[in-house]
Amino acid sequence: MKQRTLAREISIQGKALHTGEAVTLTLKPAPADHGIVFRRIDLNGAPELKPLVDQVTDLVRSTTIQNGHAKIHTVEHVLSALSGCGVDNVVIEMNASEPPIMDGSAKPYVNMILEAEPIEQDKEREYFTLDAPISVTRGDSSIIALPCDELKISCTSADNRGIHTQHLSLSIDPDTYITQIAAARTFTIYEDIEELLKRGKIKGGSLDCAVVIKGDKIISKEPLRFKDEFVRHKILDIVGDIVLLGMPLKAHIVATRPGHAINAELTKALFEKLQELKKGRKKKPRPATVMATETSLDIRRILDTIPHRYPFVMIDRVVEFIGDDELVAIKNVTINEPYFSGHFPSNPVMPGVLQLEAMAQAAGIIMLRRTGQAGRTAFFMSADKVKFRKPVRPGDQIIINAKITKVRGDKLAGAQCNCSVAGQVVSSAELMFAMADEGEG
Repeated sequence: MKQRTLAREISIQGKALHTGEAVTLTLKPAPADHGIVFRRIDLNGAPELKPLVDQVTDLVRSTTIQNGHAKIHTVEHVLSALSGCGVDNVVIEMNASEPPIMDGSAKPYVNMILEAEPIEQDKEREYFTLDAPISVTRGDSSIIALPCDELKISCTSADNRGIHTQHLSLSIDPDTYITQIAAARTFTIYEDIEELLKRGKIKGGSLDCAVVIKGDKIISKEPLRFKDEFVRHKILDIVGDIVLLGMPLKAHIVATRPGHAINAELTKALFEKLQELKKGRKKKPRPATVMATETSLDIRRILDTIPHRYPFVMIDRVVEFIGDDELVAIKNVTINEPYFSGHFPSNPVMPGVLQLEAMAQAAGIIMLRRTGQAGRTAFFMSADKVKFRKPVRPGDQIIINAKITKVRGDKLAGAQCNCSVAGQVVSSAELMFAMADEGEG
């Protein structure tokens, strides 16, 4: 795929969210391999800042970068729009320290980009394709990047009260970003507003540029743009924050209660991994496949086989394989699981999405055991007929049953799966996943 810039420059005016400053922002075309660069034309010498994770200085409810005396607040929305629209090379010229917040989404910036007309350049786009999982945990938040042959984000958004919990999983490409993500607005909890003001934040905030959550009520000048607008905005922020890696990423990012701080931690870990690879350090060997002669797997063999690591390993043991297409596995659920601190503190319940992940990992192991699957990785693609029947709590032992029901060629497979506790089915689903060779994902 070719790199892209804009055919012409374009400007927008508005008020900044945190500083309250009036600002004019202009997007200008840039040559191939230039990258995205901010330029502060209100400062002597018009200093430029390249948005990289090692330039980050503040992550309280936004992402701030700084180089010397030059600082840019709240970079995530404009960066998200550029990345989501597939624009690689552009100068972002500003006459203040913070981009305008506009309506609190990335949609106004997307409209600018489309009006300025993205055009291909003569250089190929270079991607960072992740080859091993990277995870970060911060309190009750976690985020993991898994190998994948595209950028995909699966996100769960929730507050401390367990209200407005939302989940969404999307492959991020320009069409999907423009139609499904860009219009999602920033939001805040009503009780947090006073503390943000004390910190000198949201001086330009209003209901024109944010959705406010008060108890179980939504305060907004217009109806929600999506029924799950909050998790869509979380995905918008993730897309913007990973631009700080410095190059486009191919990975499946799975996030639970993400925020700018943990997004930046993941980006920093990805950046360090990228630097290692650039220095030519030896890659870790591929995980071993499951042998047809193995009738069960302990946790050591599971870790040898699947790429997942703490806190995202959802199988403790494969109890038995039944023929070539079926297995029984277990997951012991303990109060030490990191997600229980936020889901929910007074009533800990295992998230349904993690039960789905346990089923997907089990089905993937079956495929890895089949003839001809050595050296490949199973990637979860979709779920159908998903049912959650009973809550799963600390102390439960989940029995996972997975059976391959269809195989299409050597790349696609479907499986019927369920989770049981004490002999009762608690969840079930029909899953689809793809097998990828080394180098594909």
